[in-house]
Amino acid sequence: MRIFIAIYLFVVIAVVSVLGFRGSISEKPPLEVFPDMDRQARYKPQAENDFFADGRNDRPIPVNTVARGNGLNQQEVFSKGFNDSILGNTAFLKGQNLDGSILAKLPIEVSYELIELGQQKYEIFCTVCHGAAGDGNGVTKPHGVLATSYHSDTLRTVGDGHIYDVIANGKGLMYGLKDRLSPKERWAIVLYVRALQRSQLTEAELAELAASAEEAAPLVDVENADSDLVTEPAEAASIEAPATEKVTAEVPLKEVFVATTETGI
Repeated sequence: MRIFIAIYLFVVIAVVSVLGFRGSISEKPPLEVFPDMDRQARYKPQAENDFFADGRNDRPIPVNTVARGNGLNQQEVFSKGFNDSILGNTAFLKGQNLDGSILAKLPIEVSYELIELGQQKYEIFCTVCHGAAGDGNGVTKPHGVLATSYHSDTLRTVGDGHIYDVIANGKGLMYGLKDRLSPKERWAIVLYVRALQRSQLTEAELAELAASAEEAAPLVDVENADSDLVTEPAEAASIEAPATEKVTAEVPLKEVFVATTETGI
């Protein structure tokens, strides 16, 4: 009996020592065996500091640093009165006109360097699902992940701003890439997607597309997209027409590259 009582008291003392009196209130700080760096020595903002000559904890901003945030959350970071031709450019950052409508065409100048950038980023972020030719035959298809084909009539006729928005914010099973791609890189992918679409068209379809584009209204709402980044269609068109053979694998970039403002794709 004495042995049982001794063991019982030992167990009670051990449990209380480890767990403490659960639910009890105390003004004393708890005993932390493993603090896990919850409380570290640090300098508080706006406080004094004898280490630096100016006596402040806060240090001056280093030269050539960028604005807080990622440059896309202007309303959350800056005051209402702040205005910037880049950060405030709705067309460039969101793919929209000032009235919220989808931008019809790329708001930046088309160049071969831009489409090369688009091809590079497309192969990194898009090929695995959408396939090298943009037909939805990526490596994920056999595993039940069905990606959209860019060669449907719907995606051929949507504005470039729509594709930009999907790249940035995602849609359906696709996650957004705005934390991985800069606005310029997103527009570069849009341009490359348009080149992929053109690579699947026949000569007759290309001719019909060009004819319909000539009758269309201006493709960029330059008045609403008030920024130096916006380029009118006629200024951006300077590249030869692409090859007309259809492709099923990797697309020869130089053969399919054209200024998208010429024909609407």
